[in-house]
Amino acid sequence: MATPSAHANPRTRWASLLAAPLVVGVVGSGLLAPPVAVAQETPARVSPGAQSPTPGPATPENVPDAPSLRVPSAPPSGVRLERVEWKTANRVALWVQSPAMGQAIQVQLMLPAAWNAEPDRTYPSLLLLDGLRARGDASGWTLETKISQFFDAKNAIIILPVGGESSFYTNWVADAKGSAYQWETFLMQELPPLLARDWRVGDKHGVAGLSMGGTAAMMLSQRYPEHFRFAGSFSGFLDTTSFGMPEAIKVAMQDAGGYSAENMWGPLGSARWQEQDPKLHAERLRGRSVYVSAGSGNTGPWDQPSGLPDIPANFPGYGLELLSRMTTQTFVNKARGAGVDVTANFRPSGTHTWPYWQFEMTQAWPQFAGAVGIENVEAPCAPVGAIRALAERQPALGPCLTGEYDVKGGKAADFRFGRVFWSEQTGAQSVLGAIGAAYQAEGGPGGPLGLPTSGETATPDGKGRFTQFQNGVIYWSPTTGAHAIRGAIRAMWFDRGAERGELGYPTTDEIANPNKPGVVQGFRGGTVYWSSDTGPKVVEGQILETYRAAGAENSALGYPATDEISLTTRNGAFNRFQGGYIYWSSRTGAQVIPRGPVFDAWGTVDYERGRLGYPTGPLRSTRDGQVMDFEGGRITVTGGRAEIS
Repeated sequence: MATPSAHANPRTRWASLLAAPLVVGVVGSGLLAPPVAVAQETPARVSPGAQSPTPGPATPENVPDAPSLRVPSAPPSGVRLERVEWKTANRVALWVQSPAMGQAIQVQLMLPAAWNAEPDRTYPSLLLLDGLRARGDASGWTLETKISQFFDAKNAIIILPVGGESSFYTNWVADAKGSAYQWETFLMQELPPLLARDWRVGDKHGVAGLSMGGTAAMMLSQRYPEHFRFAGSFSGFLDTTSFGMPEAIKVAMQDAGGYSAENMWGPLGSARWQEQDPKLHAERLRGRSVYVSAGSGNTGPWDQPSGLPDIPANFPGYGLELLSRMTTQTFVNKARGAGVDVTANFRPSGTHTWPYWQFEMTQAWPQFAGAVGIENVEAPCAPVGAIRALAERQPALGPCLTGEYDVKGGKAADFRFGRVFWSEQTGAQSVLGAIGAAYQAEGGPGGPLGLPTSGETATPDGKGRFTQFQNGVIYWSPTTGAHAIRGAIRAMWFDRGAERGELGYPTTDEIANPNKPGVVQGFRGGTVYWSSDTGPKVVEGQILETYRAAGAENSALGYPATDEISLTTRNGAFNRFQGGYIYWSSRTGAQVIPRGPVFDAWGTVDYERGRLGYPTGPLRSTRDGQVMDFEGGRITVTGGRAEIS
């Protein structure tokens, strides 16, 4: 066999190195036939240079006992929700500050069909874990599958952690490339009580995952046996300490991000590795509903053939699925020997790829639903009257998910790709896509916007879309997203040409100031600040940058009292604020001039039009008073008296 080229694709290179010995072992064991027991349970060798001795055989007498842990009833100190962003009307992203991880971690929730229809109801949850190459922007389950369309009619909350590449969702013993990987603490100690308190998660839970996530699903269900009623693994690696497995995991983690397996659980095959090995603690799953699956690696319905008999073109997926098949079978043998009732689906083909995991999740759903008490029958829905008539005219809404239910001021029904609202005053109107997500973020019909008064409409410039509501409007464009505009800011924006004016599309929602009454909203052409004393005013460009650097409305400047005013002298401009001014020119930049003796003295020589010109630097405090420099001189304040020099 030729040595793999040093310039080969790294995934292909490591998979080739891994798969070669696997194929020998697999053929010798007969695993390519229907599943049989494989993989000797000889413990892994410690890697060269490790400090701990080679562990002995993993017998019941020397296997470290994995602790049985509990989920706390209240969030630990320091855990807080930092940010909420609605992705669709039934998928929301949360950023949860984790003391254990030292940062805010994104978690997305897929919400159940009846979320809006039954606002007082709590729901079972399914913690759905990602694979070894988990990305930092979204879960692979939403990026790579259509599983959201499967779950949208189910009455469970699907919890999707984001990030954790090569983490195995466990607590690491050392650094993870500069990050504190303490995923078990975050997922099991910090997150659940917050979701129970604020997001209507009930007391019945399951966990499942693919590949690395399947391994973690079994680990977590064994370590928290009172929390999870269901555990599922799709192509997981469920034997982490038998001969060769720690080394294989080490190679995989190096390939998926360059992470150190020793930093995860210490020396390969050590007591910590054995503590985390799903097969060694399989007896802890007695009384739980367990589902596992793995393919054979052979060419399946979602694979391209390579030209070799039964061997797919996806050689890395072939090797990894062989590894999963062997370790899953070893786990099943151990679990059944310990009296655990395991549903095991060993498929005659299929590689280590997303289409198979999407399929397995749908196959596992009835078992999860039974374990957590969900009636595995989707409730019939049949909208009537005006809502039904509109749905028939708009097939893009997709099938209904709920019947009609009461909302503030009218009725509503949920569909796969949107919602329809009706009232006597507004008629039936649909809210779709990103605009629907923004409407949900605003509180829907119970929020400040009220009910929709129009459907989604193209903007006159052809670049965006909008939907009107009783008390505002939501505008969307592909570069700015969807944001609501209402009240005095909306009126001013429309007077200035709406999205075709100098402000353009909104780039943020309206944000209330927690420190003093007022709001702020960003647009492509500037930022609008509003208070009851000043009304809506626009700040833009370098003046806006200087205003923000000074602390914006929370500073001594307060809210802007004027829009930016152009000056004919030397190509300049200024904004007046409650507590002062910011002047700008192309030569001097933007400078703050507070109200007081400096500004008054500047006025005696005709401001920027006089001999001093524009300010060139900030107001500085000195031992004797204050100093500010201008193009044509300096103003010094001593004992409250200003002097121009």
